[in-house]
Amino acid sequence: MSQSERPLSKTGRRGKSRRMFTEKPGQRVLPDVAKEKHQETSATLNWVGMSGIEMPVLLKVDPAGPAFRQSAQVDAFVSLDRQSSRGIHMSRLYMTVQQKLGGAEFLSSASLKETVAEFLQSHSDLSGSARVQVNLQWPLKRKALKSDNEAWRSYPVRFSYENREGEEGFYLEVQILYSSTCPASAALSRQLIQQKFSEDFSIDQKISAEEIREWLGKSENLRATPHAQRSVARVKVRLSRNSDWNPSPLINLIEDTLQTAVQGAVKREDEQEFALRNGQNLMFCEDAARRLKRAFDQEAAILDYVAELNHIESLHPHSAMSRITKGIPAGLKGFEADF
Repeated sequence: MSQSERPLSKTGRRGKSRRMFTEKPGQRVLPDVAKEKHQETSATLNWVGMSGIEMPVLLKVDPAGPAFRQSAQVDAFVSLDRQSSRGIHMSRLYMTVQQKLGGAEFLSSASLKETVAEFLQSHSDLSGSARVQVNLQWPLKRKALKSDNEAWRSYPVRFSYENREGEEGFYLEVQILYSSTCPASAALSRQLIQQKFSEDFSIDQKISAEEIREWLGKSENLRATPHAQRSVARVKVRLSRNSDWNPSPLINLIEDTLQTAVQGAVKREDEQEFALRNGQNLMFCEDAARRLKRAFDQEAAILDYVAELNHIESLHPHSAMSRITKGIPAGLKGFEADF
């Protein structure tokens, strides 16, 4: 190294530097400011890391079906427990995500656990807690209500695995679209239909069943219909270690409980069945929440849950919402971020 290439020492003279820029023969040493002491290093941090890492993960939605790559976004975090450290090793988190979740291994609870274990190992001098979240669209083929048609649906899903000072937790979050018909609007509509019937027929008038059937078939006589709206069920559950990580059973449980999930392929017989299901399952957002609570409380694999029901009103410019939890001490209370 020439005299001009040598770094300045603290005295301003050319020579061997006392700082971390000293180079070994044939090797270039890069500065690492994360190791430097800084005036802001006075507090520990709950979570530090990256969100929205683009990663194509390998899925097998159907155990008997083929595997495929699905675009996903991964959130990777560790705690920063050492006050004297300015930051964590972001690149180590990224490389672990790429290796564990973007490689040849299927996305599973096991692969998520391994990822978190690697986070902790690579930050053993800094962190006692770590977490990983994978956000993606879960594809499912759904059969029509009556016809022989099928349609693909995509469900927003989030997988989360965390280790907080040795306490592990596996979480699954899904969003379901369904229809909700207002019970109050249905009652008001029935009253108007009764009123029209009273206007057209006197109390002492003898009418046949065929006349009533014909009257009911005319649109001007059914002068009111209840309002319905597309609604969203957002559910987060904590699962036991031995439970099935696949979100399909949870999606099926929610849709079977609510009975009015939105449809893809629809012919007239399917639409009529959908109208029948809406009529037989009138519900406020409070009703939908209580239905899900009864269903979740019967599932041993679901250790904890929070469900948020959003009825995107057709009557109002605002939405009606309800939220329900299992209610265990220090349990789930809400949602950390949007999909």
